[in-house]
Amino acid sequence: MGAIFSDHFKYATWRRLWVALAKGEKAIGLPITDKQIEALERHIEEIDYEKVAQYEKELKHDVMAHLHAFGDCAKEAKGIIHLGATSAFVTDNADLLQMEAGLKLLKAKFVHLISTMKRQAKEYAATPTLAYTHLQPAQPTTVGKRICMWLQDFVFDFNDLIQKEESLYFLGVKGATGTQASFMHLLENDSTKVEKLDAHIAEQMGFKKRLTISGQTYTRKQDMRVLSVLEGIGASAHKCATDLRLIAHFGEMGEGRGKHQIGSSAMPHKINPIYSERVCGLSRLLISLCQNPAYTLATQWLERSLDDSANRRIVIPEAFLTADAILDLLQSIFSDLQIHPEAIKENLHKALPLLALENILMSAVKKGKDRQEVHKKLRENPHQGVEIAIEIGLTPEEIDSCCSPNTGRAEEQVAQFLSEMIDPLLKNYRGLKAPSHKIDV
Repeated sequence: MGAIFSDHFKYATWRRLWVALAKGEKAIGLPITDKQIEALERHIEEIDYEKVAQYEKELKHDVMAHLHAFGDCAKEAKGIIHLGATSAFVTDNADLLQMEAGLKLLKAKFVHLISTMKRQAKEYAATPTLAYTHLQPAQPTTVGKRICMWLQDFVFDFNDLIQKEESLYFLGVKGATGTQASFMHLLENDSTKVEKLDAHIAEQMGFKKRLTISGQTYTRKQDMRVLSVLEGIGASAHKCATDLRLIAHFGEMGEGRGKHQIGSSAMPHKINPIYSERVCGLSRLLISLCQNPAYTLATQWLERSLDDSANRRIVIPEAFLTADAILDLLQSIFSDLQIHPEAIKENLHKALPLLALENILMSAVKKGKDRQEVHKKLRENPHQGVEIAIEIGLTPEEIDSCCSPNTGRAEEQVAQFLSEMIDPLLKNYRGLKAPSHKIDV
C-alpha cells in the first residue's frame, strides 16, 4: 500500500497518462510520431526529482514542473506532451488509478482474513460459551457463532468494496470545465473523434467505465463513496477488536504472545491484547478520516476549486494505509488466536444458575403456571431458582435440562452461514493472493 501511494507510483502514473494521451491523439490523426511516443515510454520511470523540485520552486505548479522535467528527458516529444489537457487530466485520473489499486490490494487481504476466520469459526462451531447482553450474562452461544458475527460484518464490508471497485468511473479527457472544448478545437470540432479519444485513453488505463458529466475534476462523490467502504472496515474492525479485548479480560481468548513480551513496565502480571488495542486506535483514526470527503464534496465550487487539493493528498493515502494496517493486524490476530476452553467452561458454569431462570420460567408456563407470578418470584429470588422450580412442580430431569448450557441453533447457524455465505465467496475469489506480512511490533 505504501508503494501504491508513493510519489513514484503517482508521478510515473502521470507519465503513463501523458503517454496514453499521445497515443490516443496519434490514433485519431494528430501529427504525433512513433518516435515521439517511444521517447516518452523510455523515460516513464526516469524521474529526476531534484529537477522537478527546481521547476516547482520556480513555477509554483507541480504538474507543470513534472511536465517540464519529462520534456527534458524525452526531448523529441517535448512539444506534444499534455496536448489539449488540463492538470486534472493527470492528477484526478492518477488518483482514481491509485484508489483502484488500493481497493484491489485490500480485496486480496480481505479474502485471506475471511478464510482464516472461517477456519476458526468452523473449529469452534459447537463450543459453548457465555454470551452477554448489556455486558451481563445471557443465554449461551458458541465460540464459532461469535466469530461468525464478526465475520459477517467483514463480509458486508467486502461486498461493499467489490461494488465500489466495480463502479469507479474514469475522468478521461474533459478539459478546463468538463465540456471538452479544448479537444473540440484541437480536433476541428469533430465530436466523434473527441469521444473516441476519451474512450481510447480510458481503455489504455484499464477502466471500463468513464464519466460523461464532470467539471474540470471528477465529482468528489467518488472519493466519498470509496472511503465509505474504508469507514465500514474501521467500524467493523473496532467492534471485533473491542469484543476481543473484553473476552481477553474474561480470560477466554488471547493474542499470540512473544516469549519475552512485556505487558506493563509496572505490573509484571499484565498480558495486554496489544494488537486488538492497536486495531481500535487505528479504526477510530480511519473513521474520522473517512468523514472528510463528505465535507470536501459539499464545499466544491461550481466546475472546480483548489481547496480540496491539499486535503485529498493527505486524507486518501492515509485512509488506505490505515485500512491496510488494520487488515494486517486482524490477520495476525486471527492467525494466532489463543482459545482457552477451560476458562470458557468455568465462566459459563458460574453463570448457569442464573441462565437457568429463563428456562425455568418457560417450563413453568408449559405446566400451566402464571408467567407473571413465576417471573416475579424468580426476579425477587434469582439465586433460588432450583428451589422455585421444585416448588412449581418441575421434575429433577426438567430442572437438569433447564440448568444445562443451551446454545440453541448456534452450531447449525454457523454451518449454514459458512456454507451459504463464506464458501461461495472464497470459491469465487480463490485466485487472489495477498502479500505475505508479519507484524513484529
